[in-house]
Amino acid sequence: MANEWNTRTKLVHDGIRRSQYGEVAEAIFLTQGFVYDTAEAAEARFISAGEDEFIYARYGNPTVRMFEERIAGLEGAEDAFATASGMAAVNAALMSILKAGDHVVSARALFGSCLYILEDILVRFGVEVTFVDGTDPDGWKAAIRADTKVVFLESLSNPTLEVIDLKLVSDLAHAVGATVVVDNVFATPIYSRALELGADVVVYSTTKHIDGQGRCLGGVVLGRREFIRKTLEPYLKHTGGAMSPFNAWVMLKGMETLDLRVRAMTASATHLATALHGHAKLANVIFPHLASHPQFELARQVMEEGGTMLSIDVRGGQAAAFRVLNAMKIFTISNNLGDAKSIVTHPATTTHQRLSEDTRASLGITPGLIRISVGLEDAGDLLADLMQALEVA
Repeated sequence: MANEWNTRTKLVHDGIRRSQYGEVAEAIFLTQGFVYDTAEAAEARFISAGEDEFIYARYGNPTVRMFEERIAGLEGAEDAFATASGMAAVNAALMSILKAGDHVVSARALFGSCLYILEDILVRFGVEVTFVDGTDPDGWKAAIRADTKVVFLESLSNPTLEVIDLKLVSDLAHAVGATVVVDNVFATPIYSRALELGADVVVYSTTKHIDGQGRCLGGVVLGRREFIRKTLEPYLKHTGGAMSPFNAWVMLKGMETLDLRVRAMTASATHLATALHGHAKLANVIFPHLASHPQFELARQVMEEGGTMLSIDVRGGQAAAFRVLNAMKIFTISNNLGDAKSIVTHPATTTHQRLSEDTRASLGITPGLIRISVGLEDAGDLLADLMQALEVA
């Protein structure tokens, strides 16, 4: 029956496990271990645990399992494994597949920590990584080889909101037997079409829109059951990147309002992007569903709406951008996103500061670029705040 439900129903009811007490709200099973009636029962569970049988919280927990089933149902995935953070999810998705000598092709425009895993950690362990311009089909065609093992990308890049033709990239990867891993945070689970367009593995930082209220870290990896249970689960069980039961409960409660929040935030983001476009103090306004976006037509094909994020490039560079940031009264300066509170970030000096100046320039991360995560405040108030801040640019 759950497969027939619409999104908002799934977000409230999928994955429910009620104890003998019949609670309405999901229970927090705040336990790291589980007991067995007999030694024989313990032996049997370690050999093959059933659907509602648990061994240790690092392997699985009833509250965490509720969250995994709910997000898998929303995404249309066969299974999911929840992790301690979004970066734990990215790391596990890649490291569980790869070994020394393997080849990875990745889009160059990535979140700073994702770049660190690819450029530093994987290379250190003998994995060859080739970076491409994610928006260039010929670049993907040239880089993907017969021995490519994994293709990695952000469906919407952070922070310049490049849109990648996921179907094209997936077709190229699958032609050589490579696994497509997609960080789908900016697209959100509400607008996601990643699996439909060919992704094999989808990764989210649940810290962002899924929690959506700045409370807890979390991540999740979604895909086919065989991959989740036979490849990913052994890696995570033994390296300890599991989500805590309390954080899983917070994520479950966040999911109940996820569709409502994301759509309201998207409406405001669209309003801001449209109003700011052409502003004299801005060199550029970047929003996927703005007609000036370089991949506007593709963005409309792969995403129902433009999402909750936009970026603006303030004329006058870093000094002008800082004046704008410091003049804001409603927007909060932070490095999170997808929150109920609207957040502004200066990527060149925070999330992407470890990159060289040349690398930032090649990614379009200019000194004047400000990333905006639109929250749940009144859109008129947000626009007024941005306009008054730009006056001091």
